[in-house]
Amino acid sequence: TTRSPEQTRAVGRALGEVLQAGDLIMLRGGLGAGKTTFTQGIGEGMGVRGRVASPTFIVARVHHSLSGGPDLIHADAYRIRDLEDLETLDLDSCLEEAVIVVEWGEGKTEAMSEERLEIDVERATGGEDNDTINLETMDDGERRVELRPRGTRWDGVLDGVLARAREIIAEGEAQAFDEGEKTDDAGAESVAPASDE
Repeated sequence: TTRSPEQTRAVGRALGEVLQAGDLIMLRGGLGAGKTTFTQGIGEGMGVRGRVASPTFIVARVHHSLSGGPDLIHADAYRIRDLEDLETLDLDSCLEEAVIVVEWGEGKTEAMSEERLEIDVERATGGEDNDTINLETMDDGERRVELRPRGTRWDGVLDGVLARAREIIAEGEAQAFDEGEKTDDAGAESVAPASDE
């Protein structure tokens, strides 16, 4: 369970650090669950060019590697009806040379590779109190992220990913704390009374 978008991104970043050309990642989750946030972390971990954004309206977006590693292809299969539609994207021909992350791919992209990682990102509904929906508390940032490996590619890999994610989260929390102290110190200095000397 992650408690914020930053933590969801951190898990994605830890995964991105170990991804290789040929890896297929299938993301599932409802609208606003955090699939793109997770993929942003993957892009950070892989060191790719450009801001990772939802590919909903363009179906697939390529983010080229800045370090000589594989490119990241981020696809949205929501509008894809079947394998024939999927073949028009020609993703399978890119799989050997890139990492492919597919949102909404269940029932459509499994045939691309038996070696894949399926990830469920679920958001707590929240915001409901006595049959009233409170939009201010609708999304508390908490997500349940479940990694389900298919095939032998992931044997022994995911424990390391989760350990690295914990490190990244701890580093981020320490940095936020340090920045908070700097802000507090600066604020305290700026409101201190001027010396009479």
